Amino acid sequence: MQHSLAGIDFAPVLPWWLLAALGAVALLALAPAFWRRARGAPLRALAFSLLLLALANPRLVEETRETRPDIAILLVDRSDSASLGPRAAQVEAARQLLEQRLGRLPDLEFRTVEAPEAGNQGTRLFAALTQALAEVPRNRLAGVLALTDGQVHDVPVPPTLDAPFHALLPGRAGEVDRRLRVLEAPGFGIVGRSVELRIAVDDLGAPNAGQARLTIRRDGAAPLTQSVPVGREQRLTIPIERGGPSVIELMAEPRPGEVSDLNNRAVVTVMGVRDRLRVLLVSGEPHAGERTWRRLLKADPGVDLVHFTILRPPEKDDLTPLNELALIAFPVRELFQQKLREFDLIVFDRFANRGILPPAYLRNIADYVRGGGALFMSVGPEFAGAVSLASTPLGQVLPARPVGGQRNGVQEGAFRPQVSPEGARHPVTEGLTGANPDASRDATWGRWYRSIRAEPRGGVTVMQTPDGAPLLQLDRVGDGRVALLLSDQIWLWSRGHDGGGPQAEILRRAAHWLMKEPELEEEDLSARIENGRLRAERRSVAPGTPPDFSVTAPDGSVQRLAPTLGAGGKATLDLPAAAAGVWQVTDGQRTAFAAAAAVNPLEVADLRADPAPLAPVLAATGGSAHFMGLGEPVLPELRRVSPGRDMQGGGWVGLRRNGDHTVTGISALPLLPPWLALPLVLGVAVLAWRREGKVSNGGA
Repeated sequence: MQHSLAGIDFAPVLPWWLLAALGAVALLALAPAFWRRARGAPLRALAFSLLLLALANPRLVEETRETRPDIAILLVDRSDSASLGPRAAQVEAARQLLEQRLGRLPDLEFRTVEAPEAGNQGTRLFAALTQALAEVPRNRLAGVLALTDGQVHDVPVPPTLDAPFHALLPGRAGEVDRRLRVLEAPGFGIVGRSVELRIAVDDLGAPNAGQARLTIRRDGAAPLTQSVPVGREQRLTIPIERGGPSVIELMAEPRPGEVSDLNNRAVVTVMGVRDRLRVLLVSGEPHAGERTWRRLLKADPGVDLVHFTILRPPEKDDLTPLNELALIAFPVRELFQQKLREFDLIVFDRFANRGILPPAYLRNIADYVRGGGALFMSVGPEFAGAVSLASTPLGQVLPARPVGGQRNGVQEGAFRPQVSPEGARHPVTEGLTGANPDASRDATWGRWYRSIRAEPRGGVTVMQTPDGAPLLQLDRVGDGRVALLLSDQIWLWSRGHDGGGPQAEILRRAAHWLMKEPELEEEDLSARIENGRLRAERRSVAPGTPPDFSVTAPDGSVQRLAPTLGAGGKATLDLPAAAAGVWQVTDGQRTAFAAAAAVNPLEVADLRADPAPLAPVLAATGGSAHFMGLGEPVLPELRRVSPGRDMQGGGWVGLRRNGDHTVTGISALPLLPPWLALPLVLGVAVLAWRREGKVSNGGA
């Protein structure tokens, strides 16, 4: 739009400082005349004034201007907290209504800018505004109208905006929100001990008083409920009963009238780890493979090893003094009766029943296994004879019994151990370097030369001889586990014989499987959440198509999905998991839990619509905050306001009228040109002279 504007301008012939000096000289010259009250003094002053005015060169200037419209920013908060419940619909309705009103205001353009959800960085409202302002001339910015819940996490300090900022908030003032905060939670805990969580339940927007019921659920078990004080720190003791992740869900009861119960719950994952493992290794006699076990167990810094070697059986007496056979006597009663259950694993390496352990102690070991203990037996020819442990009470928990007796029970001859079809799917032997890829091809590791013939009674055979006889049997007995290695030749691999083999890896995996490490469970279902996705994995030694998974989201919705079958008896399922809380996955037999933390913890820290975080910007720019009420949005009136005036009132908000323009033409008309100024100055000077002259003649 073009319009004209007229005004008086000066284009001085001399610099202003020189004109000011001439004016001072003129005043000095006029002072005596005014002091004597000369009749020509006013005319003299007029003459000097006309002369100075002529030197200042006044002009009548007329400009033709093209006015440029101002620009208003409509800033829309699309974060999760601003879209909670009915807020999303109200914000969208307000956006449409404001766009209609802004479009009707003259000399005003508007631009709608959306601030998207920013992940775990909170609401980045001013980041979106700064990006939009980069394309807006600041001398045309009329103001910013922000549709937001006020929970903004990038408010600039100090504020840099030089135009009014007005916040329009959904809902109404005085909202209340209850939240549950986890102040401290350990990431790890020792199995068999307890960990301590520090939590607090707060009521935002209301006095922190009274009690709130807190529900605690671990791994989907029956919930426990207790009362906690509102507004004060509370310590919770959680026992760690097993290795691996334990998912602990905490939920505070909703408060009547609160905005949402989204932040009333929290999820903590504690990884159960074992303390230093106590292992008892009993070698029945000195032999070449004894050192293999000792080196393996001593190399693990997390293992406390107690090792005894039977140097002389009771029936043999070679008159060697006892103090030359051992530093201490074999503490049979202390180890196998008093402190038996303090050990995490018992290893019998070529141990024979020669009366060292009475039947009562062997029965104690069998009961120890049934009660949750772990037993590993590496046997040689003694297992096939009359002194075999299979003939004792301990034989009741062994997964195989020797056959053929002393004469036919020991099979001599070179062979390469193989991984059985079940072993190819079992975590103890799955993926071993050098193993046979299938039943039709042989392994590439070194050969052994002796195995013990045995008849499997239970469990699973994970390693076998080329003719299918068992070599390594794994079994679950009661709450415990047993491993039986039917050869004493694995030590050959540690010496690198015939190319060697993965003896350390096999024994390490077997020992950790016996001690129930979660990563080595052969029948297992696990779940975890990474980068917003749920990944469930099922492992099984049983062949065939895995069953469908049933996935329960934190909101209770259930979906049934088919997993993808992979190698090694694994089946996996991958799907988005955006909702915070505990996710449950089941295959019909086992159940796994995974904890999804809040994607944006800053967003759920306070769910109230509150202008307090924006207070510095509102105060610095002269803006205001208005609640839009419930239901249809109630918006303040929009007014154009001149600079320097209030930008808000009781029911209206102001957008600054900048008046930015471009000059398209200019014309100047001198008001006192030289041809007019000179006669005027001379005329007034002559009049002053004549007036003062008459006075002088009359006096004469």
